[in-house]
Amino acid sequence: MEMLVLAILPQYGAIAFVNTEQWIAADQAHCWHPFTRQDDWVKGLPADPLVLVDGEGSWLTDSEGRRYIDGNSSIWTNIHGHKHPVINEAMIDQINKVAHTSYLGFANPRASELASRLSALFPPRTLERVFFSDDGSTAVECALKMEIQYRIQVGQAERVHFLAFDLSYHGDTLGAASLGGVGEFFEPFRKFGFPVKHLGGIEELEQLDDETIKKTAAVIIEPLVQGVNQIRPWPKGMLAKLRMWCDQHDVHLILDEVMTGFGRTGKMFACQHEDVIPDYLCLAKGLSGGYMPLAATMVRGEIYNAFLGGADKAFYYGHSYTANQLGCAAGLASLDVFEQEHTLDYLPEKIGYLTQQLEQLADDEALVHEVRQCGMIAGIELRRSDGRAFDGNLRVGEMVSVMARDYQVLTRPIMDTLVVMPPLSISMDEIKTLCGGLASAIRDYRVTHDA
Repeated sequence: MEMLVLAILPQYGAIAFVNTEQWIAADQAHCWHPFTRQDDWVKGLPADPLVLVDGEGSWLTDSEGRRYIDGNSSIWTNIHGHKHPVINEAMIDQINKVAHTSYLGFANPRASELASRLSALFPPRTLERVFFSDDGSTAVECALKMEIQYRIQVGQAERVHFLAFDLSYHGDTLGAASLGGVGEFFEPFRKFGFPVKHLGGIEELEQLDDETIKKTAAVIIEPLVQGVNQIRPWPKGMLAKLRMWCDQHDVHLILDEVMTGFGRTGKMFACQHEDVIPDYLCLAKGLSGGYMPLAATMVRGEIYNAFLGGADKAFYYGHSYTANQLGCAAGLASLDVFEQEHTLDYLPEKIGYLTQQLEQLADDEALVHEVRQCGMIAGIELRRSDGRAFDGNLRVGEMVSVMARDYQVLTRPIMDTLVVMPPLSISMDEIKTLCGGLASAIRDYRVTHDA
């Protein structure tokens, strides 16, 4: 370990950080991390912070030169692996032209092409309009605000309520957060958000009274699987039933595919498994291949048409970096990689092998209560050997994730569920290393804690 040294660079008037200890010290002194207990973070609990400095393919490297499989795709974003030459080249080419231009009253070629190619992934005259934003939260926020304004502009001002599902997560902006079903995340802010009714499943939806339905504008759901609800799949056929119910009651369907989009479930989009086309499709994370903050809200043409007219019809929403040219260049390159490398064609074999490895892990480790999988998305729920849930204060999921670092695996748990969501480019050998590392970490926890 190098000594702590601060190098002053007069030509820049800046401080050069030259070792791990300095980076961590600066972080703990000045940075504020999302979804993080900051008091523990500055104390180095449950483990010293890692400083990630490099990546290639499915692997990340920390500032001490240790390599790890990126077991959750850097929070569910990376699709084709780190440092992919096609995406790197596209971004270098773009940055040599221009990095960013305003999208307020100006067009840019990368956004135009990306919107066209996204729309072409769906049947003609369906999701034909694309509104760009910055991340998953804003993609959802846009859909919610569009829907409210749409209802008002078509003379249905009473239909401004939403339906969502228990234990759902749709983002952190105020509107998106109000539709979330995880109380500890959103409860303090719920009264400031949109009016929403949470449901346990399709059965409760079908039992809604006429008065509630008449006030309802749209239903929002993560198709096939809920992410933050510890990777919990929906029953097969539920999405198709939901689409049918919406059509029967003039209720719009908003699909939050921020996590499930771009191959995660085995198809380009989760909704394609049940041949469902939503009224709004929210995309982010994998949209840029995991390279740049970029999101999109795709909308049916008839909804867009309600916003045509004078100033009173315009949609007043946007951000400084909307349709950023670098982000759109990355998104286009990611779609190119899907085509050039036949990514979707190779997924069934990888999904099958991942299933095999996870089944073996569950058979071998007594602490594995359940493995839940949807394509290349999986959650490993940990409980005591006798089936009882662990006391939440023990933070078992966190502890096991820390132990997994010793076996070259990085992931982040949801409570006591270990998340497995690697880049789609991961090899069979890397899948084996990933699952084997998690199995070893679970075993180590069981042995050391007599669980």
